[in-house]
Amino acid sequence: MGDDHAHAHAGHGHDHAHDHSHGHHHHGDEKNESRIGIAALLTGAFMGVELAGGLISGSLALIADAGHMLSDFGSLALAWIGFRMARRPANSRRTFGFRRFPVLAAFVNGLTLFAIVVWIIAEAIGRLNNPHPIEPNLMLWVAAAGLAVNVVAFAVLHGADRDNLNVRGALLHVAGDLLGSIAAIVGAIMIMNTGWLQIDPILSALVSLIILRSAWSLTFESAHILLEGAPHNMDLDKVTHDLEHVEGVVDIHHAHLWSLDGRRSMMTMHARIREDAAGPAVVARIKARLHDTHGIDHATIEIESEDCADAECA
Repeated sequence: MGDDHAHAHAGHGHDHAHDHSHGHHHHGDEKNESRIGIAALLTGAFMGVELAGGLISGSLALIADAGHMLSDFGSLALAWIGFRMARRPANSRRTFGFRRFPVLAAFVNGLTLFAIVVWIIAEAIGRLNNPHPIEPNLMLWVAAAGLAVNVVAFAVLHGADRDNLNVRGALLHVAGDLLGSIAAIVGAIMIMNTGWLQIDPILSALVSLIILRSAWSLTFESAHILLEGAPHNMDLDKVTHDLEHVEGVVDIHHAHLWSLDGRRSMMTMHARIREDAAGPAVVARIKARLHDTHGIDHATIEIESEDCADAECA
């Protein structure tokens, strides 16, 4: 009977967490969605202009930046779709709905950045050994226009929720474009004044290395969430040890802690309680401690008064 009461309370906690999370994040997600949509339109509109300018002027820096903008447009569009998908309700097949879709989109964003970096560096090495002729005046004007577009896109995204992985991914992409445009401007000015063509691939490679660091951070964090890793700001051992000080609890075991979407933390556990303790009351105290001390609103708790019934933890 203790188990039945415990699961009933755990189910109640799930509903409460869902409603709370939905109300807390709904407005923020709508703002993020609209800002990413605007950035996607800006990026897509200028991408073709920059690619044409790079091909005509012969600048690798412009072509690389156009390729990055193509990736940006696809990634921003995917992120925008991700926000819309995340609002779809849960069902019997997808019991958490599509709330993790934006994390998957962020993971894809990181992988595309890796692919772009590899291509740019390979092309830059080739051009160092065999410089291509470049038209610096056209390169300068196109790069300056690209910089203006990227500044506007970055400003739009900067007002969004930067705790959201998708928004961070979008900001990294646009920041990479900003660096690419600045590199192209510097390269054009140097070529105009010195005629040193190798500056174009050198600057492209340097920007790629900066992008690489950001790509690693984004990919690692989104992969950690997809692999059900514990939130970085929480330690499972510390949480379970703290819960063992709750009145009526003997020990906590078979515990799992993970994040659904980078913002909402979840936990399951077995709680062995004293024989004279009331299961529902202990569950309520555990949930209160999780909420007040650790910021965890969703927890499923199995109450036990004897040895663990699961072979995995017996």
